[in-house]
Amino acid sequence: MQVQQAITAKLTSTFSPIECIIENESHMHNVAKGSETHFKVICVSDAFEGLLPVKRHQAVYSCLSEELDGPVHALSLHLFTPAQWAKNSRSFESPQCMGGSKK
Repeated sequence: MQVQQAITAKLTSTFSPIECIIENESHMHNVAKGSETHFKVICVSDAFEGLLPVKRHQAVYSCLSEELDGPVHALSLHLFTPAQWAKNSRSFESPQCMGGSKK
């Protein structure tokens, strides 16, 4: 769980979120058991106030550049201000893997 812990620490340190949920979804993909390559991130922070979604994503990508250059293959990002989260908090189901290199 080293990668998930690093993601959590970096997002917490950078964005001071009021809610930060990091889910390792690697088991849903064609990767080795115990992998940390696919993550869903739900992050609620005042730091996202006034930023368009693309700018929020860029800020997270910048924060996690080391992980994205290495072990992380995919991030599903759900980024909200506290006001947006209060209006819109719901379940964010990830789609099933289409198999990638599975035969």
